[in-house]
Amino acid sequence: MLRSGYANIPSHYPRNPPDCPQAVAVCGGRLEGLDLEATGEDITGHGILPPRRVSVRDPPTTLVVSQSSLPPDDSASGERGQRIIAIQEELFTPGRTKVRRYATLVVGQRGLWPLIRYEAIMTLCASFPGALGLFLRSKLYPWLLGQVGQNVVFGHNVLLRHPHKIRIGDNVVIDDNCCLDAKGADNRGISIGKGVFIGRNTILSCKNGDIEIDDRANIGFNCEIFSGGHVRLGKNTLVAAYTYLVGGDHLHDRVDIPVLDQGRVARGIEVDDNVWLGAHVVVTDGARVGRDAIIGAGAVVRGEIPPFQVAAGVPAKVIRDRRTGQDGPAPPSLGRS
Repeated sequence: MLRSGYANIPSHYPRNPPDCPQAVAVCGGRLEGLDLEATGEDITGHGILPPRRVSVRDPPTTLVVSQSSLPPDDSASGERGQRIIAIQEELFTPGRTKVRRYATLVVGQRGLWPLIRYEAIMTLCASFPGALGLFLRSKLYPWLLGQVGQNVVFGHNVLLRHPHKIRIGDNVVIDDNCCLDAKGADNRGISIGKGVFIGRNTILSCKNGDIEIDDRANIGFNCEIFSGGHVRLGKNTLVAAYTYLVGGDHLHDRVDIPVLDQGRVARGIEVDDNVWLGAHVVVTDGARVGRDAIIGAGAVVRGEIPPFQVAAGVPAKVIRDRRTGQDGPAPPSLGRS
């Protein structure tokens, strides 16, 4: 049975967001010191918990009580707020030209020159085939990006959004048809360490959140990492195909309005060093996977998986300790190191 979670939302939060499009001006910012406590069973069949009650506990949960758009031209918004960007609102916001809306959504920088530079480089080389295309992207993409190391390979049709907030280390391969989307009003964006491989058709998507991929991480094809807060993938991690890291969630405790119009929450995801995520794994918002753990194919991870454990199932449960080879969770004598 679900318990209402909006009783603890500030009194000035509109109980019917569609009737108050300016709600974000009042309560679109970060609410510090919150935790969300599970209050029910999985009702979706995908390992996603029902609504959670807001309570004053330990940080750093970020509650988003209303969807909002980027400030005009990515200007500063005062306090940092983890706002979930609604693309529809950005595309159809009145009072701004289509060019300005496009620049805010895709380029993320003020002025005409960043837009012209972005359009020229992407038009010239994003979809250029063959070795010449690889060469052109290696030389021209760095003009858009915040930081690029040596020997970085950009495959065919690699899409960049808010590229000035994307930082890439040395010896990185970004395969064909990947999307690096660092979109946000005041986030840091995407950071990719040295020796990282990102397989084709993979999406890294920020909605005013941050994504951190440490050195030598290997991400298979058709994966997605979404962040409305902060998502970290540790060193030497192996991520198999079709894996999804969901660094944000919808609140859905109300039945009088659609889930789409309710708030969102972003608790973040931490996948520590040397972890192996099997194919089709889903890691939900708020999950923590300890170092050297293995998650079996098709598992749904929520909560915490301790270090060196093998976990599988929906939801994922520990089935073996890698250090002892014994079934079940690690004995207390081994600790959590």
